[in-house]
Amino acid sequence: MTKEEITIFELEVLDLLKNVMDPEIEINIVDLGLIYDITYDGDKKIDVEMTFSTPSCPLGETIVNSVKEAIKQKHAGFIINVEVVFDPPWTTALVSQEGKELLGL
Repeated sequence: MTKEEITIFELEVLDLLKNVMDPEIEINIVDLGLIYDITYDGDKKIDVEMTFSTPSCPLGETIVNSVKEAIKQKHAGFIINVEVVFDPPWTTALVSQEGKELLGL
């Protein structure tokens, strides 16, 4: 599999994650800038590196489970690893233009 194909697959996964909403803000986690990286191994493993808007996010586990389920709906049988990181810390600068409009920023 070429890097271009992997990139297309990773973009597809990113699109799937647009269906995962931050339960407190009601904006998808992609437009909020919570997804830092998606890596596909070319077989059946997807690694997602993400963050939360605050390290003490009370619904963090719910969001991580929603990420896994969103991917598994289209890619059943894949191994999905989600790593939550806080470096770099999340800021509103990571929010997409669409997200900023929804937030009124």
